[in-house]
Amino acid sequence: MFGRKENRESQFATCKDFQKIFTDEMSSLHLLALLLTADEQKAEECFVSGLEDSIQGNPVFRQWARSWSKRAIIKNAIKAMAPAVAANDGHGDKSGIKAIAAAAAANFKSGDAQKDATLTAVLELDSFSRFVFVMAVLENYSERECSTLLGSTVHDVVAAKAEAIHFVASRQLAVVPETKGFKLPKLSMLTGDAA
Repeated sequence: MFGRKENRESQFATCKDFQKIFTDEMSSLHLLALLLTADEQKAEECFVSGLEDSIQGNPVFRQWARSWSKRAIIKNAIKAMAPAVAANDGHGDKSGIKAIAAAAAANFKSGDAQKDATLTAVLELDSFSRFVFVMAVLENYSERECSTLLGSTVHDVVAAKAEAIHFVASRQLAVVPETKGFKLPKLSMLTGDAA
């Protein structure tokens, strides 16, 4: 009986497992928070809260710890930003987000024009479209899961995803016109990390 309990406990992620994930993947997890919030201060808060929630939350299987950590950051960003379906055209908040986006993107400049154009374009999306793009495209969440987490309809998510993809693709192709087609990015492509 004792061996069974010990085996069960070894299957779950520990505080040290989460600390290792957040240390080893600090850059990509911070970028995830930044792409969601488009705000350095809020991104830091979501990162720290994500670590705290991961450590203090319900037990999670060790092999799920990485995705659990990302989900904790996403949920904290949703709480912090309360993204709602926008009444505007889906690109570029009218409240000076472009200046904030440019400053935030500067911290992650890679020297790769296509990656940098993608980062800047994502940060220029309105908050709802940005959340949908990051969650559905970069993190591969389903439209239904996005709608549940964002408190919106699947229809709104699908529409925002299509508009966001079009906007990001047009910005990417404008910067690197010789690119043959548009390939949907993943977060690991933007950070250079292994998936």
